[in-house]
Amino acid sequence: MRRTLCLGMLLATSAQIAAAQSSVTLYGVADIGLEYLSNANAQGNKLFRMTSGNVSGSRWGLRGVEDLGGGAKAVYVLESGFDLDSGTSSQGGRLFGRQAFVGLENQWGRVTLGRQQNVLYDLLINYEPMVLAAHYSALMMDSNFIGRYDNTAKYTGKLGPVTAVALYSFARGTTVTSGGVTSFASETAGDVKSDRAFSGGLEYAGGPFGLTVIYDQQQGTRGLAGQNSGQRDRRLAAAGNFSFGSSTLFAGYRWFSGNIGLAATAPDRRNDVYWLGYRLQATPALTLTAAGYYFNDKRSGQDPWSLVGSASYALSKRTDAFLTIGYARNRDNSNLGLNGFGSTIAAGQNQTGVTLNLRHKF
Repeated sequence: MRRTLCLGMLLATSAQIAAAQSSVTLYGVADIGLEYLSNANAQGNKLFRMTSGNVSGSRWGLRGVEDLGGGAKAVYVLESGFDLDSGTSSQGGRLFGRQAFVGLENQWGRVTLGRQQNVLYDLLINYEPMVLAAHYSALMMDSNFIGRYDNTAKYTGKLGPVTAVALYSFARGTTVTSGGVTSFASETAGDVKSDRAFSGGLEYAGGPFGLTVIYDQQQGTRGLAGQNSGQRDRRLAAAGNFSFGSSTLFAGYRWFSGNIGLAATAPDRRNDVYWLGYRLQATPALTLTAAGYYFNDKRSGQDPWSLVGSASYALSKRTDAFLTIGYARNRDNSNLGLNGFGSTIAAGQNQTGVTLNLRHKF
């Protein structure tokens, strides 16, 4: 009897240790709201609609870790984006379009392989006042702020207040449509540059002060109409924040130069994006945010700007409600909409938008 009892206790203890050495977490975000937009088409009509992923892209995912001993771990993430209003998959219909990677981690950092966020996404999110929201944020001026690359090897390391991130994508997965069939670009034999991307960044976050600097480069895609692998788009971003009391100030800048998709005789695109923001934790539940964004096109006088204000109220630890108001001002026939260039707006028109949104995190 005593031996049986001891054996049972040993087996139970072993099971607990095994469970503690590995874990799998199911998580997600359900984000949906109502949006009003003025000048929502070429005729200047208004639009009232339901939209998914206004503040955070709706998603579900699996996150896992296994203790390998000696301070080493195996890690993986499978994350699927979807539109809550229609139930369809986002990111071009990919099953795990937001992230899909596996890797190893120890005291020297983490190395991961698969489809992953670019370094702009990883580091700028803490320095953009609207937290790179899917709508009404700096994203309206550059969609690559939340870029993701296929076929990517990434290193992430942290030493005290300093974080370093670097990645190399063998083929970033540009969408290609041929004969009515949509696919994603992959590695090309004999052309290592085709569809390639690489980027790196540093962040210092200590006490009330934070700074980040990021570089990102993409190459053109061989075989895609109007592109070749010698073309490139380059971005350099720098941003900072400063917290005092219940307030936080934000400032950022993004430099861009590129010629992907342009004719050989055309001048490179060249533009800058600037932003300033302020966030106030008015009460434990109420957060107020204001932000301004300016786009400076160096090749024309098309320099639109936008103002955004947001109030969020935490109904619980997992559920919050948002009211966001935005205004986009266009000049010289620019066509910036609150959801990006050319989105639901005609050139030269200005746009006002309001969203009322509910977000639940699980």
